[in-house]
Amino acid sequence: MFKFLFDSDTWQEIYGGIRKNKTRTVITIIGVLWGIFLLVVLLGAARGMENNFKNLFGDFATNSVFMWAQRTEKPFKGFQKGRRIRLTTSDIEILKREHQDIKYLAPRSQTNTNIINGFKSGEFNISGDYPVLDKVQKKDLIYGRFINNNDITNKSKVIVIEETAYKQLYEKDEFPIGQYVIVDNINYKVVGVYKRGNIGIDGEAAYIPFTTFQQVYNRGNNIDWMMVTGDTGVDIKQLESDIKLTLKNLHKVDPEDNRAFGSFNLAVRINKVTGFLTGMQFLTWFVGIATLIAGVFAIGNILLITVKERTKEIGIRRALGATPIEIRQQVVLESVFLTTVAGMLGIVFGGFILYILDTTVGSGPDPTLLNPTVNIPIILFAFFILVVLGTLIGLIPAYMATLVKPIEALREE
Repeated sequence: MFKFLFDSDTWQEIYGGIRKNKTRTVITIIGVLWGIFLLVVLLGAARGMENNFKNLFGDFATNSVFMWAQRTEKPFKGFQKGRRIRLTTSDIEILKREHQDIKYLAPRSQTNTNIINGFKSGEFNISGDYPVLDKVQKKDLIYGRFINNNDITNKSKVIVIEETAYKQLYEKDEFPIGQYVIVDNINYKVVGVYKRGNIGIDGEAAYIPFTTFQQVYNRGNNIDWMMVTGDTGVDIKQLESDIKLTLKNLHKVDPEDNRAFGSFNLAVRINKVTGFLTGMQFLTWFVGIATLIAGVFAIGNILLITVKERTKEIGIRRALGATPIEIRQQVVLESVFLTTVAGMLGIVFGGFILYILDTTVGSGPDPTLLNPTVNIPIILFAFFILVVLGTLIGLIPAYMATLVKPIEALREE
């Protein structure tokens, strides 16, 4: 077999057969090439979308839900509908105690006001938070630190500002840590500067300790909203429903009132996108493999026609002593050669298109596809499948070639 594989006469005959049917051979190669090209490009694009999605939500604990209070929709126990509900810090303590599946719970209060540094100022969202926020939504710090427990205990006048605020309030490369800014006539010491995430739920924000915020803005026991993160494996949708039911009991709200408490379930949204990406990958494999199979069948058809056209030649070879095995090996080798060349070209062209996508829609501050690539093992697996299919499909015309009778072949015109 290996001697036959490295026989120059064998390759000359294969080359001669391909040269006689140039147009047909090119069309056949394009069919197989298109299949693996499509598979590579679609898999790369799907990976790029997945990478971009992970990059967008990478700062968040994905098993999270955001919750806030609204107005009641139904009257209940003597209260009229349209009653305004307020979340409180005591609600937070009760939720932590009654729902063991909660991993992190971050109560939050916010306002919008000016931050002043000398002659520079800007309007930003000021948020009162606990250190746990850094676990729910990890902050990418450029300078300094985030709020800590000592800040909460001491009601410290410290502030962590976002990069946009830093650029607006300070000179380029000016070190802000330890300097003071003025917020509503109160001096705050800058202890950190962070880079805004890909999805900023707070906009251009600055953070101060929750206890400081409540005292300065006279919020008392009230909070604006909260972020809840469930333990690993917890059904966050069920946890969301359980928390709402607890809050309805605490605030005397009809259990069937769906307007009193609003929420945004990040985990549900992420699962929907993840499901879409999984479906897209499945569709990509289906379309790519189906196209590969169609191209391989085209090679089989070409070789069947080639065998028929070369009946006389095969008869002469048989008459000169060529065995059926040698005839079969040559036809199969031609099939494998065509599929291999087409597969390699498809991979090269597919990689080139992914490179173009990466340098165009995959770059910049808001990329559509982030690092659209395909793993080498996947490429090798697809190429292996292609060669195996090329070998199997080549067995059909190879078998037909061995059926040629030398005497009958020589009588062919």
